[in-house]
Amino acid sequence: MNTREQYLGNVKKLVVKVGSSTLTHPSGLLNFYKIEHIVRQLADLHNQGIKVILVSSGAIGAGLGKLRLKERPKTIPEKQAAAAVGQGVLMHTYEKLFAEYGQIVGQMLITREDLSSKKRVVNVQNTFSALLDNGIIPIVNENDATVVDEIKFGDNDTLSARVACLIEADLLILLSDIDGLYDSNPSTNKNAMLIHTVEEVNEKVINSAGGAGSKLGTGGMATKIKAATITTEQGISMVIANGEKQEVIQNILNFDNEGTLFIRKNK
Repeated sequence: MNTREQYLGNVKKLVVKVGSSTLTHPSGLLNFYKIEHIVRQLADLHNQGIKVILVSSGAIGAGLGKLRLKERPKTIPEKQAAAAVGQGVLMHTYEKLFAEYGQIVGQMLITREDLSSKKRVVNVQNTFSALLDNGIIPIVNENDATVVDEIKFGDNDTLSARVACLIEADLLILLSDIDGLYDSNPSTNKNAMLIHTVEEVNEKVINSAGGAGSKLGTGGMATKIKAATITTEQGISMVIANGEKQEVIQNILNFDNEGTLFIRKNK
């Protein structure tokens, strides 16, 4: 049994986070081809009996396209306005595409405040359980239209890690526009090497993380390393992979050497 099979075998509950760069064109408009590709993979996993939770970025990006803005807004009210418009566009797109594969989706908008007390945590967990037990695929995002800095996660990498811990997932997959974690910045070092397995998130791994992500997103490799720290400490493995690769999610579950695997710690 290889490392991938050991830590990725028998996944029954899966959280997949998709970043803005994977869901939109550089213009900010939704990339329906990419979204459909993700939806098809998740719907097929659902048909295999795997409980799937999708944490989706893209609300602000979808709002940019709808509002015909050329770049991401700078002020909080402008970002929230774009999110308010874009969230409906994004969910409508997901509903239509998942329906083509016979799947029902349900929206969950979460803030950090929702996980700040035991009672609220239990309420969120019960909602997830009710959705999953009824064969519904939860689509999760932060409530960008109303959230303020004091109660926001700040990025969906962290949000997806918290969700994975909350529902006791077997695996978290972060899909982005990069193949995984490199030993140095691949955009500035052509000899940078992809790290396929990380046994421990230590200082060396943290130093390998680069800066900000694309202009449409808020996360970079540093937020993904933070997510890995959160999940692996709770006994959940995590994979960073390129969302543009064909059948990338199924390939990961087939133990292919896709992306970077962060090995869970034993509880």
